[in-house]
Amino acid sequence: MRNALALIAVFTLLAAAPRAGEAQSSAFDGKTITIVVGFKTGGGYDRTARILARHLPKHIPGKPNVIVQNMPGANSIIAANHVYNVARPDGLTIGTFNRNLVLAQLTNVSGVKYDMRKFAWIGSAASETTILAIRSDLPYKSFDELRKAGKTVVIGATGPGANTYDFPLLLKEFLGVDFKIVTGYSSSSDIMLAIERKEVDGRAGSYSSLRTFIDRNLVRPLVRARAIEPGIEQLPVDESLAPNPRAKAIMALRSAPEVIGRPYVLTPGTPNDIIRILRDAFRNALKDPELVAEATKAKMDFEYIGGDETLKIVNEVLAQPKDVVDEFAKYIKFGE
Repeated sequence: MRNALALIAVFTLLAAAPRAGEAQSSAFDGKTITIVVGFKTGGGYDRTARILARHLPKHIPGKPNVIVQNMPGANSIIAANHVYNVARPDGLTIGTFNRNLVLAQLTNVSGVKYDMRKFAWIGSAASETTILAIRSDLPYKSFDELRKAGKTVVIGATGPGANTYDFPLLLKEFLGVDFKIVTGYSSSSDIMLAIERKEVDGRAGSYSSLRTFIDRNLVRPLVRARAIEPGIEQLPVDESLAPNPRAKAIMALRSAPEVIGRPYVLTPGTPNDIIRILRDAFRNALKDPELVAEATKAKMDFEYIGGDETLKIVNEVLAQPKDVVDEFAKYIKFGE
């Protein structure tokens, strides 16, 4: 009799306990996840987030609503500070921001109130290669022709700390290209409007952001950073043109975060089970045929880079010796 009662008690407890799927679902069922984007609408970070927001819900238990909130400012330092210090660690706020914010931390930029090593890393939606592209109606067919042109070329940029500014700055400083870098644009889409109006001659940026405009023959790519993407393998690499080891080291450090080209993080202290759910959701969403079809139509390439791998790169960047950091900080700075 006692054995029978014990068995009944066990079965009762098992029936009352939530199944694993139900426990996961309860964290997001009926909830809204907000993806905070550190730039205004229209740029590559925003476009990536909005594609993900459309496809993530079906890969998250409970199928929560996913929305995008743009929080531009200080090259997305404001957004990173918000996710790090203000958002609750409940998995309902996801941050995506300038991949170079690890360099802002490395160089002790004023206003940084986050530690990239302590974010709960979901991972990255893509690796990104920075390229320089100029208007196709200009006469320069190669980077070598541009270097030897003897005329000032006007480059639009958001500001120091973004690849729109830092990449052409190093080309100017170390490779002798006559650039006038005009800052103040709030997003890459604003720079492209300026290019179409012929207010500026070109810009630097990720290949994924510029690909549509290259295909339209609005701009011509001339040089790239170290990462390789299909379609631009033939472009010269900035590091390979460096005149000395110092220049090469600075260019290499600038491009290191490009492996985590579209970073996605959660607030520090987010429970591990929530992190695992969202990592799985990102991994599965980025392989979803419907998302892939939408990205292909938009001429964007996505690839999930896991949270552990992205954190490893962050740690490597932040472990640079002081002499390298001091030299790097002479050239790479962050601004509003």
